[in-house]
Amino acid sequence: MHPISTTSRPVRLFAAEIQLTMEEEVVDILAGAQHQEPFVSINPNRLIPMLEDGDLRLTESVSILRYLAEKSGSPAYPSDLEERARVNEMLDWLNSNFYRDFGYGLVYPQVVPYHRRQTEQAQAATLAWAKDKSEVWLRRLEDHWLAHGKPHLCASGLTIADYFGACVVTLGEVIGCEYTSYPRVQRWLEHMKALPNWESVNEAFDSLKNEYSTHEFVSIRNA
Repeated sequence: MHPISTTSRPVRLFAAEIQLTMEEEVVDILAGAQHQEPFVSINPNRLIPMLEDGDLRLTESVSILRYLAEKSGSPAYPSDLEERARVNEMLDWLNSNFYRDFGYGLVYPQVVPYHRRQTEQAQAATLAWAKDKSEVWLRRLEDHWLAHGKPHLCASGLTIADYFGACVVTLGEVIGCEYTSYPRVQRWLEHMKALPNWESVNEAFDSLKNEYSTHEFVSIRNA
């Protein structure tokens, strides 16, 4: 894991909230350690987080969340078939739609050097496309997924979808995204940030945000 990693943060937050003790090993993604031995041999995907539990290795954040919730018996991954299906649907939407355009299209090309496009024209086009798509997804999050009026993504209560989703959406704070034009989204994030372990888990991430606070980015601002 790495404490600033978008996909490591939800796993660490969930584990802290359910008081699950894990031995953490930092992979220095800022120095490219994920592309070096011994990590490459352990995880050829060269991505974090990765979970080892006995002989089991899992290399996807959402799969790790599902596994830890199932193993611990946490209600954050409901046993009811329909409620669990809703959680899975939400996780898939976040991963396949929102994170794709928001993280890999808008945020990472501006703050992660190897995600930057090769020409200024390509960079500008990527950011313009991703900004438009991200605003569509934020509006969908606001007007559809949170339209039930409850404080969590799924009406059944706090689930692992909230842990994953909150860490993905707050990624935008690195480039100065503002969410007051999306009041339901903002209230949901405020609710998640009130969790007892949010501040401690996100301490390194908050430091990263401060480092970039004076930079100019293509971002999502209030209407």
